[in-house]
Amino acid sequence: MSGSHPILSGSAASIAAYQQAITQSTQAVVDWLQQPEMYRGKTVAELRDSIQLHFNAEGLGNQAAIARAVALFLKDSLAVHHPQCVAHLHCPSLVISQAAEVLINATNQSMDSWDQSPSATIIEITLVEWLRGLVGYQPGDAGVFTSGGTQSNLMGLMLARDAFFARRGHSVQQQGLIGDLSKIKVLCSAQAHFSVQKNMALMGLGYQSVIAVKTDNVARMDVHDLAEKLAQATARGEQVMAIVATAGTTDAGAIDPLAEIAAMAAEHQIWLHVDAAWGGALLLSEQYRHYLDGLELADSVTLDFHKQFFQTISCGAFLLKDARHYDLMRYQAAYLNSDFDEAQGVPNLVSKSLQTTRRFDALKLWMGLEALGKKQYAAIIDNGIRLAQDVAQFITGCLDLELVMKPQLASVLFRVRPGQVPAADVALLNQQTADALLASGSANVGVTEVNGITCLKLTLLNPTVCLEDVEVLLASVVQTARQLLDQR
Repeated sequence: MSGSHPILSGSAASIAAYQQAITQSTQAVVDWLQQPEMYRGKTVAELRDSIQLHFNAEGLGNQAAIARAVALFLKDSLAVHHPQCVAHLHCPSLVISQAAEVLINATNQSMDSWDQSPSATIIEITLVEWLRGLVGYQPGDAGVFTSGGTQSNLMGLMLARDAFFARRGHSVQQQGLIGDLSKIKVLCSAQAHFSVQKNMALMGLGYQSVIAVKTDNVARMDVHDLAEKLAQATARGEQVMAIVATAGTTDAGAIDPLAEIAAMAAEHQIWLHVDAAWGGALLLSEQYRHYLDGLELADSVTLDFHKQFFQTISCGAFLLKDARHYDLMRYQAAYLNSDFDEAQGVPNLVSKSLQTTRRFDALKLWMGLEALGKKQYAAIIDNGIRLAQDVAQFITGCLDLELVMKPQLASVLFRVRPGQVPAADVALLNQQTADALLASGSANVGVTEVNGITCLKLTLLNPTVCLEDVEVLLASVVQTARQLLDQR
């Protein structure tokens, strides 16, 4: 082992091995970034045939292992920075975020106790305090970084559930769930993220606990139907433990009427959680911050930074309005967050997290904020929204394309609809068009369904993309659809 220097340490040999490995990997990335294609277009079967683990008695050594990773992984990776890669909420990353990953990975800090991550703990707490102010919460540090929206939503729903029982004099943490659980409900819009259902199932309440509220013609929660669903639940003897509002639905980018929903939640004394995994980026916007008015009224908030904050995966946060609710999930472990440490004022973030071992992902956002500053960060966020509006206007002037919904954030919903194609065949044509583009390696366009219409989706997060790039993509969409029609 000493001869190959596999462990990162302060020895001269280890440092030399580290520098060589990082240099080799960095050069491979530089070469890959300069490839013109978005994807090499390999199928599932081709990848399965080519990817085999080489684990032998002696080992290949760092250089050969890196070379194999470049060949098997990097060269066949999707280029999310490519202007034709627009299918998902999958952003290109900031250069500074890549630099942060080097520091995070090399130091390998674990955020589950202060003595494992002293400076990292203070940086994360400071950043949580700043994020709370950005949302409009009172000063405090009730919040934690998470792996992303699904985990943050789970935290919001779990604390909502436990607060619901605590108001009735029962501790879920100590005694578990009791009573007729089929009567406990959560309300969210029909366009809310699937993690609401997923998390309610994980918490033992099942999909049946989720009541979907109708949405309006631009995919926002209909507050009139929300009131009706609340009344219906009461009439059936059900109890609503939480309302989940969405600030940025996955497809339409719709932001529910937060202030109106918050007023209704307060009237009925129901926990309000806002999933702002995407739309939370508007907290930094100069033009669209008002879209989030009412966010400060939520009991808890989900934020994601690996979407339109342009951080590398993973990087998210959960914010809790009232710190006392953290007592609902508090657990003392002598080896992590002992009473003695807390009496001395030692911060231990493990009390605020569902995770124990946890990466120092907060550093990425910290460095991004400091590197870009207010104006540049606002500009790259606002660019996506303006571009979506310009693309929508362009689509309305295209003969074979149809705009399905007016953009709200940085996504555009549209479909190919040549006049000669029967209505019944349009859905299949759009699906096949997207599949053909990905198979060719030239573009990645999303496919979704909105109000029963199968459509294509452009998620325009990349601030280096301009209208001309999207026009090229749309031309490819139309051309591919026509070729598919010709083959029929």
